[in-house]
Amino acid sequence: MKRRKITRGPFQFMQFSVIGLTNAGVDIGTLNLLLVLFPTDDRGMLALFNTIAYSLAIANSYFWNAHITFRHSAEGNNRQRIAFILQGAVSLGVNNFVFLGMNQLFQIFEIPRWLRHNIAKGIAMFLSFTASFFMMKFFVFKKQTKSIEKKYRPPQS
Repeated sequence: MKRRKITRGPFQFMQFSVIGLTNAGVDIGTLNLLLVLFPTDDRGMLALFNTIAYSLAIANSYFWNAHITFRHSAEGNNRQRIAFILQGAVSLGVNNFVFLGMNQLFQIFEIPRWLRHNIAKGIAMFLSFTASFFMMKFFVFKKQTKSIEKKYRPPQS
């Protein structure tokens, strides 16, 4: 069992990474589509577009990670759904903060809009992806131990 536990971590991260690539396609594809349809440098609109794109990717992420990467510990219960929503909100905050901050920094250097948005998005995706993996592994899909009440229930007479 110990060997399985050792190899599961890197394998899970590889599975999470492959799913992450599909999420990245959804995320950056949606963002670019919105930016092509509605070009802007307005921080509020950029945050809205990024939130829409990231939310679609996070929904995709939940489905595939619950069915593949964390299938042994995914229970589909309310605790996991709420924990997933919380980690998604934290990851979205990281993503928006980094995306907007890097976009503003690259704007100072007069990097063209399309390139600036995509580089900033790439950095934001990497940082939120990393945070998301650890939150899902150790918070959302963490195997629950039996409660103390069930573990130490006195014998019935």
